[in-house]
Amino acid sequence: MSYFENISKIQFEGAQSKNPFAFKHYNPEEVIGGKSMEEQLRFSIAYWHTFTADGSDPFGAGTMQRPWNSYSHMDLAKARVEASFELYEKLGAPYFAFHDRDIAPEGSNLKETNENLDVIVSMIQDYMKTSNVKLLWNTANMFTNPRFVHGAATSSNADVFAYAAAQVKKGLETAKLLGAENYVFWGGREGYDTLLNTDLKLELDNLARFLHLAVDYAKEIGYDGQFLIEPKPKEPTTHQYDTDAATTLSFLRQYGLDDHFKLNLEANHATLAGHTFEHELRTARINGMLGSVDANQGDPLLGWDTDEFPTDLYSTTLAMYEILQNGGLGKGGLNFDAKVRRASFEADDLFLSHIAGMDAFAIGLKTAHRLIEDRVFEEMISERYSSYTKGIGLDIVEGRANFHSLEKHALENSQIQNRSGRQENLKAVLNQYLLNQ
Repeated sequence: MSYFENISKIQFEGAQSKNPFAFKHYNPEEVIGGKSMEEQLRFSIAYWHTFTADGSDPFGAGTMQRPWNSYSHMDLAKARVEASFELYEKLGAPYFAFHDRDIAPEGSNLKETNENLDVIVSMIQDYMKTSNVKLLWNTANMFTNPRFVHGAATSSNADVFAYAAAQVKKGLETAKLLGAENYVFWGGREGYDTLLNTDLKLELDNLARFLHLAVDYAKEIGYDGQFLIEPKPKEPTTHQYDTDAATTLSFLRQYGLDDHFKLNLEANHATLAGHTFEHELRTARINGMLGSVDANQGDPLLGWDTDEFPTDLYSTTLAMYEILQNGGLGKGGLNFDAKVRRASFEADDLFLSHIAGMDAFAIGLKTAHRLIEDRVFEEMISERYSSYTKGIGLDIVEGRANFHSLEKHALENSQIQNRSGRQENLKAVLNQYLLNQ
């Protein structure tokens, strides 16, 4: 059965194409920086937003018209698998990602839930045998069910901690079975609403204990995928323990987990944390912890996680600049953790939205590559910090300076001369590169 019978395989037709169902800039075979675009960008489709989201929000019911809406329970789960592989292959997306509860419904108990999951995982495994599509990562949904009202690994209830451990155990087994290149830990409810009823140290210690147990079990079963942890600010709790890249890095180092994890960074999470996406990427990159990316964007006029498809070319360019400087994403990828707008309810919009995002990142890749090749930012940065390549600056960098020598230099140096940062000019140059496609 075809769920998107009016859609053919999406082809690259170039910037002049008027066909909405064609790539204008993403040419998977085009070589940029020694690799094809497909290899550089490693696009992934998010199962939850694409196949399970219904368009509901706090103010209205679902709007999404989907060919599989007539099914229910396990029949619905199976239909979504069939539809998903049709979409992956027609878009030419090499990867997909899912939460366990995206692909299979919960049963009346954990045993029944796992049995449901086994059926769908087996079905996915069969599809993967005849497809080139791979699993970028999977994760556990430990935030939707009411049992997680106080968190999962950080819950005040030890029974919930145990249930979450069992769920992740199953998730790691699924990851090994399907060849997931990564496994993500996303603390949707790992935080607190008020310190008045919170043992902060116990919750953080328990979160670390949980992650160490996961590391141990992955070794036990021989799963060698990359472990990723995803920073998330604000919602749904007042304070979340993994609020941004720097906070998460500090946590991982404090508990001796930094050798086992890298970061999965999301654009909309960065802006909700009060940072730019490129800031979060660079923070992870310079610490050797950039693992993967959730590609989306937020609405600056709204204060929640809107998960829009990425179309901001400044953001995609600066993101790809950091990713290229990182030497790529390794086992990670660009996962479209993005959903069509509530008013974009037709099934065809699933293709149009992904085309827009893939083209935006293709432009970002090409622009960032030229910026790096021409050393546009590097030359300016090198000149700006040139005082640290000689004299007292070199002494500082190489550890020879002390307060005595620094005071002596300051007393003898009567005139301090700063240089302009040329911020406006650099942005103008960035515009030039963006316009020269």
